[in-house]
Amino acid sequence: MNLPKFLLADNSNYPEDIFVLHTEYPRLLINLKDDSVEFFEDLSGENEQELANEVSSLIEEAGNFYDEQVGEYE
Repeated sequence: MNLPKFLLADNSNYPEDIFVLHTEYPRLLINLKDDSVEFFEDLSGENEQELANEVSSLIEEAGNFYDEQVGEYE
C-alpha cells in the first residue's frame, strides 16, 4: 500500500490541537498548535543539525498541507 506523505489526525482528548502525521522517514507526529514533534523511531546516531533542519522543513510542509486540506472544505 502506498501511503500519502502526510495524514491529518484528530483526537477528541485534544480538541484544540491539530495533528499531522508524516509517514516517511523520519516518521513523526507534528502538533501544529505548538510545532511539537513526536518521533516514531529511534534516531540516535543521526546528525543532529541535519535532523533539526529536516524537521523544520517538515513542520513547514505539514502546515502547508494542512492549509491546502482545509482550503478544500471552504
